[in-house]
Amino acid sequence: MKHTKAIYTFLLLATLIGSLLVGCSTNSEEPNNEMPTSAENTLPASDQEADNTKEMESSTQKYTDYLGHQVDIPTSPQRVIFAGETFGDLVALDVTAVGGSYIKDHVFEDQVKDTEEIGFPISLEKTLELNPDLIITANTDESEYEQLSKIAPTLMFDTFAPLEDRMTLLGDILGKQQQAKKWLTEYQTKNEAMWKQLQEEVIEPGETASVFTYYPGDRLFVMAGTGLPQFLYDPNGFKPVDMIQDIIDAKKGFEHISLELLPKYAGDRVFILNAVGDEAQQSTANLMKSKIWLDLPAVKKGNVYFIDIIKASSDASTREWLLEELPRMLKK
Repeated sequence: MKHTKAIYTFLLLATLIGSLLVGCSTNSEEPNNEMPTSAENTLPASDQEADNTKEMESSTQKYTDYLGHQVDIPTSPQRVIFAGETFGDLVALDVTAVGGSYIKDHVFEDQVKDTEEIGFPISLEKTLELNPDLIITANTDESEYEQLSKIAPTLMFDTFAPLEDRMTLLGDILGKQQQAKKWLTEYQTKNEAMWKQLQEEVIEPGETASVFTYYPGDRLFVMAGTGLPQFLYDPNGFKPVDMIQDIIDAKKGFEHISLELLPKYAGDRVFILNAVGDEAQQSTANLMKSKIWLDLPAVKKGNVYFIDIIKASSDASTREWLLEELPRMLKK
């Protein structure tokens, strides 16, 4: 969800450099006696250096992330770390990351058993241990970015961007352009078929939908430009109510609202994201008993649906899962 900008104590620079310069060893090989050694078969040192430079240039590409960092990154990275809530995008592209965050209890968890959980904000110590050749992070904290950049080429990535934009960008970054294009084409076909079926069997034209969840501190949030709403507010799907459309237009992922304002944000169908913590779960239970909740038209008509917040991400793998899960929910 929200790009956490937590402030925590970073490793001392000396420690970081010391960890990076881990025991270098040299290997010597006996020359192959069968290889020609004449001058005509041996490049001058200057030519060899030029070839090596060209090889290095061809194995990297210049990339500017969405916050303006210009970075030389591998054209085909092999040891990727992705720290962000849309880790499932990499799973959909068949990228086996060495490290990631937001993995536990997600719909794709069983597919990434070889990936180390590195936390969010990212653990610098774990990152060093994994020896990545590319780090992609959703955190926009510049001090963390500086530390990560000393470990490996690092990009800031907008996980709030639309699915198509994210997958296309990841295809370019990870050397998976064809896979990304193929996945998007197949997904769009299945997505259109799902909404067409729901329009024929379940959804009335112009129906609205809203998504709510509680966070600790008895804080009620309406979701807008991130997570499940990105899936529901498809051109062929549900519409946001005007109050939610205003939040989307403001480029916000969600908004903290008071319970008293709930009726103004509630659509024809209401989706509740089941919270993780005990306090937030208790707040949700209290909501269900309130007069404001019981008087909502969607509640009276039985058009209320519950889904675990962890299974309501906007990542590509979860989107595929929702193509089957949403019809099941609506048809109950």
